[in-house]
Amino acid sequence: MPRRVEGERASASASRDGSRGLRIRGITVRFDGLIALADVSLDVEPGEVVGVIGPNGAGKTTLFNVICGFVRPQAGEVEWRGRSMRRARPYELAGLGISRTLQGIGLFSGLTAAENVMVGADGSRRAGLGSAMLGLPRADREESRLRTLALEALGDLGVVEVADALPSALPYALQKRVALARALVARPQLLLLDEPAGGLGADDMSELGERIRGLAGEVTVLLVEHHMDLVMSVCDRVLVLDFGRSIASGRPADVQADPAVLEAYLGVESDPRPPEAGDAHG
Repeated sequence: MPRRVEGERASASASRDGSRGLRIRGITVRFDGLIALADVSLDVEPGEVVGVIGPNGAGKTTLFNVICGFVRPQAGEVEWRGRSMRRARPYELAGLGISRTLQGIGLFSGLTAAENVMVGADGSRRAGLGSAMLGLPRADREESRLRTLALEALGDLGVVEVADALPSALPYALQKRVALARALVARPQLLLLDEPAGGLGADDMSELGERIRGLAGEVTVLLVEHHMDLVMSVCDRVLVLDFGRSIASGRPADVQADPAVLEAYLGVESDPRPPEAGDAHG
């Protein structure tokens, strides 16, 4: 079981409409005998920003893949707003109010930035496939509406000027913004961010942090990230994984000082014993 750091927020609140947030209970995942996750549990309350951290191979992305239905756990349960996610499929996520970014960019190389973002808004499409195939005016109006939503999302992230550019023509940091716009355009209730700061410079990372904090209270955010400065500045609470097991959870500052976390990241083993007289060396 994870170490519960003093001051951890109690997970008893409910959302404004009475439904609850994300509930992860006892998730265990094995791949060919290798334990990727072992009895991992986590609550994310509506409007919270919660971080999941840990060394490489700790099981962070596997946890995301379980939530999204890409990986089926051998044990445990995931619930979102009171609904079991056991039978949910990845293509149903948008309809459930869930968006996700990937570790990489994940943009479609043959689509412009705006068209990539329009893909994220497709869940709100009102005209059916038949209208589009027949070229009916309703389909044209719907395409225009989705493009407007995409341009608004790009504008919110300060990159509307790249709307007609292909991803390959954009610097990495701008591609990251386009990918985030694609996730946000669907107006998700749960946003899963998988290493959103990877490859970003200090200025872009600072702006990303402001954007994530701006979502707090409106969107439930689960964040996997290696950059501790970002995690400490944006997260309400943090869960630490090591070799697939929860080793600590609580407020960022408390988790950062936890001996088990220091050992996992730095190999620093806490020794509470006072030094022996013969231990000192000149």
